[in-house]
Amino acid sequence: MSAAGPLRVVVFTGGAVLEDPCVEFIARIHAHPELKLAGVFCQADTVGLRGVALDLLRRRGWLAPLLLLQRALRRSSRLLITPRREHRRRRALRELNGLIHFAADLHAPEVLARVEALRPDIGAAYGGPILRPALFEIPLQGTLGIHHGRLPAYRGKKTTFWAMHNGEQTVGVAIQRIGAKLDRGEVLRDASLTVGRKPLPLVTRQLERRGLALYLDALMDVHRGDARFRPQPAGGGPLYRDPSAADLARLWLRYLARLFSSSSRSRSELP
Repeated sequence: MSAAGPLRVVVFTGGAVLEDPCVEFIARIHAHPELKLAGVFCQADTVGLRGVALDLLRRRGWLAPLLLLQRALRRSSRLLITPRREHRRRRALRELNGLIHFAADLHAPEVLARVEALRPDIGAAYGGPILRPALFEIPLQGTLGIHHGRLPAYRGKKTTFWAMHNGEQTVGVAIQRIGAKLDRGEVLRDASLTVGRKPLPLVTRQLERRGLALYLDALMDVHRGDARFRPQPAGGGPLYRDPSAADLARLWLRYLARLFSSSSRSRSELP
């Protein structure tokens, strides 16, 4: 922690563009009077829409065109439904442009040197590649990371999807200390969310909002010297990966079946 003044935070992320939750995260850090956004480092082979398309094609195969269409529709609807919020997001990106650095490899010597020159107090990972000690140990207080999944049962990728796919009634989010083992770091803060009858996109958005608030609270714990880390319980579940098209279809068919069943019961109970 800095001897005086705000906590200097450097953010590590990944992707051809900064995704909306990450933009909101860095904008909140930038606006916070006790935090100082020192820099944002984003790993991407190709930047922009072309990079998004290439990444989706590599990871999701034939689903990539559908996911790109979904992305375009979501952004268009957001501009129509919440124009002020969208304009604030775009303004935040413009204001932060000088602090955002894209690189093909966050562990390249020139990137490590640039991060060291910023003399950050704490690192904050939001998505992106798996970080190695050469990077996550540079900040004085180490590096925190956000994980959308209950630990240690749900480690890896898309754990909110997998929790719902497995029939869990709650999903979780945790702020952990980044270490050598994937999603095995000591936990600083965590929270849970009840799924109920909500669809995956709504659960994901609600969990992201809960996680953003949790992350800011965790950074302030570090700044004020109140951080209390606890080790994760031994054991845990498998290391989850991106779902296949069959996995996605199975989840949505189950969700639609539950809605139909619930609707049928409600009609049968009418006098």
